[in-house]
Amino acid sequence: MDSKIRKTFKFVVIGGGIAGVTCVEQLSYSLPSDDVALITAGPHIKAVTNYKQVAKVLEEFDVEEQPASVLEEKYSNLTVIHSPVKRLHTQSHLVETEDGHIYGYELLCICSGAIPKLLSHDKPYVLGIRDTDSAQEFQKQLTKAKRIVVIGNGGIALELVYEVEGCQVIWAVKDAAIGNAFFDAGAAKFLTPSLGADKQERVAPCKRSRYTTEAQTFTAGLILKAAIPRADDSRPGSALGPDWHRELVLKGAEEASRRVSVEYQCEVEKIFTSEEMLNSQSETHALDTGENSLKNCDLHESFQNVFSNFPPFLPEEKWPVYVKLTNGKTFGCDFVVSATGVTPNTEPFLHGNSFTLAEDGGLRVDDHMVTSEPDVYAAGDVCTASWEHSPLWQQMRLWTQARQMGWHAGRCMAARVLSETIELDFCFELFSHITKFFNYKVVLLGKFNAQGLGADYELLLRYTKGQEYVKVVLQTGRMVGAVLIGETDLEETFENLILNQMDLTEYGEDLLNPDVDIEDYFD
Repeated sequence: MDSKIRKTFKFVVIGGGIAGVTCVEQLSYSLPSDDVALITAGPHIKAVTNYKQVAKVLEEFDVEEQPASVLEEKYSNLTVIHSPVKRLHTQSHLVETEDGHIYGYELLCICSGAIPKLLSHDKPYVLGIRDTDSAQEFQKQLTKAKRIVVIGNGGIALELVYEVEGCQVIWAVKDAAIGNAFFDAGAAKFLTPSLGADKQERVAPCKRSRYTTEAQTFTAGLILKAAIPRADDSRPGSALGPDWHRELVLKGAEEASRRVSVEYQCEVEKIFTSEEMLNSQSETHALDTGENSLKNCDLHESFQNVFSNFPPFLPEEKWPVYVKLTNGKTFGCDFVVSATGVTPNTEPFLHGNSFTLAEDGGLRVDDHMVTSEPDVYAAGDVCTASWEHSPLWQQMRLWTQARQMGWHAGRCMAARVLSETIELDFCFELFSHITKFFNYKVVLLGKFNAQGLGADYELLLRYTKGQEYVKVVLQTGRMVGAVLIGETDLEETFENLILNQMDLTEYGEDLLNPDVDIEDYFD
């Protein structure tokens, strides 16, 4: 095999997502005389743009899809290799790509991201949205749809159900409230009315470039079968970043605007094609064709009346696919969106190697982002942080952590070559994330959902309907977490209070008193 080696690089990074690109940029900048290779399956990379340090840890940025050539033009020591990885040989320090080439490395960083957990791999009309191309294919299929069923309660599902118009959306969540991974039932109650209200106009359009190539089509992360066509390449592409839907017009085949109903505390029991449903002899209950579903849904009172404006679907209407839920209801629809989370994309790297995996399937890494294999690092969604965490930090596979991990991995790899000592980056002291749900700014800090605190905590809440939702998590009088929804302008102050661990007992409920300027109070 050695005779087939095309070139050996000082550093090789696998994956063109946020983690991989950030790692490459850090390496190329720190060691401009050492050659760096980025191996990516697609022709584009995800670049962090408009970066803003909001506070000491909290950061905000856009993610822009760019041609990989942009990186090569920026860094003269960088080579971008366009091919999926076929196999990794850690003992011989070689990477084998599917185009038949072999590359050597001295230090390697795996940033291959994650792939969707699909409800069913053998059923037609099941879509998984993970990358830009799969999101665009979803847009295409939506134009012909009158009803879709969305399964899942994570970030993609939250954004999708709010953005879709002109199509009835049945949203099935396994929890008692929406957005369970990001906020509690109180925050969910604050946000839920937005599902039945007209979408607010955005303050300013989001200007991002979308680059395409005619030679190749990558539809990674998307599973479409039977009557829905798909491209030949099914390898996962780079994960969607914030505001992934901004360039897409997510409109169905109907004239009506917003039609969302929620089925709580249920999961998918079975998916039937139209033919399977007709041939099934075991079904004894009547199908829910739309009218009964809307009457029986556990919807927030503020938008229950929205559905009365739309005519029910005719009972005799035939759907391409049917979804039976564990609550006993069955819905016909044009297709199913599987948004039930992701799993680390480790498959190309495990054969013949001895990586230690975490319980969630990720590559275990220490506080220098080093895996169990010699000279192999990992960053982003593919890895699991296996060091002793700060009491105020937890791993969630989000684009902010992908950037942080990629940056830290690059620093650690460069420090090793330079024989320098490096400590765990300060960003891992406090969990922080800024996003947007239902057109509200959402800031999450620390143990925002009281994760791992048991019963030893108290909550302070400030709720202004339609404007803001503020929740503070306190433990022994000290702030350990916060959820801020809306334009609260409290993120920097609360971050400081969490990091400083100041005893706030004497302030009591005045901490959230809207008549008190808390920023000046703790300045």
